[in-house]
Amino acid sequence: MATLGTMFGAGKTDTFMGLPKGDLASFTGGAAILGAGACTSYASVGAYCAGGPAAIRAGGAQYAANLSHMNFDLDGPVLLPGAVAVDLGDLPQVDGDGPGNRERIRAAVAQVLATGGVPLLLGGDDSVPIPMIEAFAQSSEKTGRRVTILQIDAHVDWRQEVEGEPLGLSSTMRRASEMGHVERIVQVGQRGIGSARESDVADATDWGVTFVSAREVARDGLARALAAIPEGAEIIICLDCDALDPAIMPGVIGRTAGGLSYWDTVELIAGAAAKGRIVAFDMVEFMPDRDIDGQGALVAAQLLAAVLGIVARQGQA
Repeated sequence: MATLGTMFGAGKTDTFMGLPKGDLASFTGGAAILGAGACTSYASVGAYCAGGPAAIRAGGAQYAANLSHMNFDLDGPVLLPGAVAVDLGDLPQVDGDGPGNRERIRAAVAQVLATGGVPLLLGGDDSVPIPMIEAFAQSSEKTGRRVTILQIDAHVDWRQEVEGEPLGLSSTMRRASEMGHVERIVQVGQRGIGSARESDVADATDWGVTFVSAREVARDGLARALAAIPEGAEIIICLDCDALDPAIMPGVIGRTAGGLSYWDTVELIAGAAAKGRIVAFDMVEFMPDRDIDGQGALVAAQLLAAVLGIVARQGQA
């Protein structure tokens, strides 16, 4: 199918935006894109986001010849001269092998962190962040530093379990709260009716979560969310695609009106980077089967390009 990118020389690529292809064994640092399409499956829906990483890469393919072009979302190219970023491809993920999938994610993220690199993880369901966050335990023990989680999501993910699974998509932030190296959780974008009970929200509030709903963002902006992130924090950003308004992000399992705009999301991530340092990022819950004319994949790719640029710039400050 012809796209605008075709006019500017874009061709087929199996990496995001034509980034160099790397592998974990030889990775020595920088920003590292990793795919993890199937993490913790439920009997009712299976690995419903299994094609997410490939679809997001496909959404960025039309820019493969334009990586050095001006990106007005960043006031410059995605990668400034000297920046290092590679696409490490997809981890082996098996539908139904939750423990194995989670361990492969944890081990891969730990390997990236050991080089001083920043993992950018593409999912996959919203249990993908659990092993990603777990991977910080070892480095936290060495440095004594704890992490701040910025979750951008329509849902709060504080359930104890769903369908008997405590490590699934609705329990991500509750599991994170149980990790000793997690110091702070800021959750932005919740809206509509989700799986959370009032008791789940009460538990999160008692733990110390700062909630900033999508309605509050629409009314008052992002100031309170950014104020909750301390100066100098090491920040893990967990982005669920259903945080965005379905008008621009239809490819999700739970469409709900009133989501964040593209600019809300970019400004929130850029604002977080200005307060501290982004040490990991995930983009999950993109469901290709629900997308419309590739719109969601394009938005996801544009947003990932912005995040990649923001992460690369913090390493060059």
